[in-house]
Amino acid sequence: MTRLSSKQSIKKFSRPEGRSTKMSKDSHIDRDLDLSNANRGVWLVKVPKYVANRWEKAPSDMEVGKLKICKSGPKAQVSLTLSSAILNLSEPGEEPIPKDHRLDVSKVTQQTLGVFSHVIPSQTDSVIPETEKLYMEGKIVQKLECRPYADNCYMKLKLESIRKASLPTRKVKQLDRVVTSYKPVSDHKNNIEYMERKKAEGKKARDDKDAVLEMLFAAFEKHQYYNIKDLVKITKQPITYLKEILKEVCNYNLKNPHKNMWELKPEYRHYKQPEVSDEKKDSQSDGD
Repeated sequence: MTRLSSKQSIKKFSRPEGRSTKMSKDSHIDRDLDLSNANRGVWLVKVPKYVANRWEKAPSDMEVGKLKICKSGPKAQVSLTLSSAILNLSEPGEEPIPKDHRLDVSKVTQQTLGVFSHVIPSQTDSVIPETEKLYMEGKIVQKLECRPYADNCYMKLKLESIRKASLPTRKVKQLDRVVTSYKPVSDHKNNIEYMERKKAEGKKARDDKDAVLEMLFAAFEKHQYYNIKDLVKITKQPITYLKEILKEVCNYNLKNPHKNMWELKPEYRHYKQPEVSDEKKDSQSDGD
């Protein structure tokens, strides 16, 4: 049976005391790697969240649990028992956590995993500055998953977690007095966001469809044919949005002499007929 303290808990096996697993900003610089512990076997253990939270609260040198390994058969039976000190670290109103757990063991066969540490020297006034060091702490030989037994204690803890997860984030509150802190706004949030987005996109935010149609009809009153670039400049709309509207009211020419240009569909055209001069009217009457 192995006693686990807060400094050597299963969660913290991969980081020995005085060493950091975080890499500094200049980690790309080549450094020597200490491989003296490369052949040491290390366990990779996954523990429930409530166990990890209790271990984080544990002070230094506190016994957090006992690890028991029984080799009764071909496969060793591993169990974890949390200490009474860890069980007593609960907050007021918090459900008690299970004490006994089993550890399901699986071997690492398809991949090679290792644990590395990075030692960052402290800033001292010594003449010879210390250099950063990299260590390989060992090779992971087994994976273990810590699972609680399905007893009444675990069922209560699980029921409480489900109840908390189902609580709505917003609640309806009945007011028993007049609220005077409310003030009407001069401009709504949606309008402000729309104007800011329109400025950020260079005035190419989508306008209302009717407003875009009015701009298009006004433009086609001046000229019969337009290319897409000119229409984008006139309406100041995104090109994809503008094409959706153009397909409803315009035809796209694929042949010369107005190839790749847009014109209104016949049902939307209202061009004025050219006025006939008086001389032409007289000549037409004489001919008749």
